[in-house]
Amino acid sequence: MAGLLTLNAGSSSIKFGVYLVAPEPELLLLGQVENLGPVAQMVLDHPEKQTIEIGPADHSTAVQAILQAIQPALQDHEVTGVGHRIVHGGKTFTGPVELTEQVMAQLETLVPLAPLHQPHNLAAVRAAQAAFPAAVQIGCFDTSFHQGHPFVNDAFAIPRRFYEKGVRRYGFHGLSYDYVTDALKREHPILARGRVVIAHLGNGASMCAVKNGKSIGSTMGFSALDGLPMGTRCGQLDPGVLLYLMEQGHSAEAITHILYKKSGLLGLSEISHDMRTLLASDDPRAAEAIDYYVFRIKRELGAMVAIMGGLNAVVFCGGIGENSAEIRARVLDGLAFMGLSLDGAANEANEQVISDGDVPVLVIPTDEERVIARALAGRLMP
Repeated sequence: MAGLLTLNAGSSSIKFGVYLVAPEPELLLLGQVENLGPVAQMVLDHPEKQTIEIGPADHSTAVQAILQAIQPALQDHEVTGVGHRIVHGGKTFTGPVELTEQVMAQLETLVPLAPLHQPHNLAAVRAAQAAFPAAVQIGCFDTSFHQGHPFVNDAFAIPRRFYEKGVRRYGFHGLSYDYVTDALKREHPILARGRVVIAHLGNGASMCAVKNGKSIGSTMGFSALDGLPMGTRCGQLDPGVLLYLMEQGHSAEAITHILYKKSGLLGLSEISHDMRTLLASDDPRAAEAIDYYVFRIKRELGAMVAIMGGLNAVVFCGGIGENSAEIRARVLDGLAFMGLSLDGAANEANEQVISDGDVPVLVIPTDEERVIARALAGRLMP
């Protein structure tokens, strides 16, 4: 039977999955290489929990470690398709596409729009092409889910010629929103036809307004910097700050490094980008970083509700959204006027429905790898 491999290369980790081709792909192996750098490790989540220390690793060596790790799971199955999460598809790519040389050249031009992710996404494609030269290579784009927004949701109030050249809001985390929206359709069809805010809270964080299954607004914009504060990214920032930094002599490279790698929870706390570390800390800077994080989520939640004209459900996903009962509780605190009320016991137990108010609040673990595997299977099955 044919096998599928999915690769989801982020800024500091690479997630992967191995599946058998089927209408609903059958999962054989799921894991990720974490903490790329001096002390990287591979964590296998399925079929059983296992942690493997692999030592120093960059994205290239991590892909090689993954290719070795998947061999026992594949057994005699041939990898006929490899699917990749690619953060930026620009205006052109509105759905999964085969990664030909022409497509890869187009995607290279989008690297400046997602410098923390796009180079690693494309490097993983090259590594997979070398390892499986006969396999179909498919790209699935985080921006695709947000295609078709109204003009007012995507435009910036700068000279219109820049909009025509592609300077507009794109939105990201689309594979996650795709999975959660599909899960709602299957498990909560009435809610799926309504007005839903999905909060993808992790090292990268954003929120999406979904109306009748379609994205109509996102907190992320032209790049993956905008909106919510993240592990190391700044979130919403007055552009005047950038002008000030430039006037003070900071180069574009230095500003990029600050905004992408030294800001967010790490920058505010000066302790860590990891929410678990901050929640366990008694340092007042950690508390202030968390307070800011929660404040911005509440602020953006209100904005998402406003553009939809109401609210029928809130869904938490992502590493923090799925696992931190404390952050979910803080976000929902004081929002009873919106119909949002927490069931404390259900929240602590990480149940799917954690609310006891008029508006349901759900926790749905996201699965970007399965979205990619489904797209691959759709291409490969007769």
